[in-house]
Amino acid sequence: MPQHPIQKIKKVALREIWSKEDKDFTCWLENNIDYLNEVIGFDITVESREENVGPFKVDLYGEDNLGNKVIIENQLEKTDHTHLGQIITYLTNLEANTAIWIAKEPTDEHAKAIDWLNEITPDDIAFYLIKLEAIKIGEDSPAAPLFTVIKKPSIERKEIGNERKEHAKRHVFREKFWLQFLAEVNEKNSLFSNISPSTDSWIGIGIGKSGVNLNLVVSQKYARAEIYINRGSQEENKKVFDYFFSMKEKIEKEFGAPLAWERMDDKVSSRIKCQFDGVNIFDENDWPQMNEFMINISERMNATFKEAIKGLK
Repeated sequence: MPQHPIQKIKKVALREIWSKEDKDFTCWLENNIDYLNEVIGFDITVESREENVGPFKVDLYGEDNLGNKVIIENQLEKTDHTHLGQIITYLTNLEANTAIWIAKEPTDEHAKAIDWLNEITPDDIAFYLIKLEAIKIGEDSPAAPLFTVIKKPSIERKEIGNERKEHAKRHVFREKFWLQFLAEVNEKNSLFSNISPSTDSWIGIGIGKSGVNLNLVVSQKYARAEIYINRGSQEENKKVFDYFFSMKEKIEKEFGAPLAWERMDDKVSSRIKCQFDGVNIFDENDWPQMNEFMINISERMNATFKEAIKGLK
């Protein structure tokens, strides 16, 4: 069988083919957009070149096959902050859904920025980072463009972004809850007067022994007050728990209600709790009930265990 000659791929400097970014490469891409379409997996129809956005001009402006607006920004050099800012400016001002950044040398820092933008923006917004090279096969062949997708949107990236947004939303809600709770409890007693609003699901105070705290905990399912025991050593924590448990009848009588005793043998810490189920921190209508429960229970729990802890050696 006749053998086909195999030749090496040779890279060609981009400026040898397209001397100027705007007049040469952008014009070429406008007329040869199919080269890019094959790589990104959808069709773009270019509507205009050098579209005005205030004092700026976006390199290419068009529409994909679903009718979404697309902006393309080209760079025959290493990616820089200026072009990143321009891309965001063009995308928002032209109400586009997709931004494509083509560059000779995408940096790791800008690749991370594109990932971040794909995570935090709505599901219908997409950012692409494309590496542009030019190659020849052998010495005598014409040069050909080589587009490589460095970063693009994905379901996984959007899910990560949605999780981060949900996480941030939870933080805001918790801080708002603790802010109003502390304002109310501080009008009734001074137990939490030195505590600041938290983005965590709990706040806590000491009750006279290191590693033995009175915590208040809130979630989507409950509000609770607890004596949380964590003095660093599992053995010591269980001894402290057992000391309290030996006084269970007396403690519950002084507290005025049964408590849930959780030694948690498989864990380092232990706790003794009183819990109010069926309330949700993310439902502001539940906040008055949660406040009332935790203020009342924390006062009683603090008084009861402060007295009991005096005998702890």
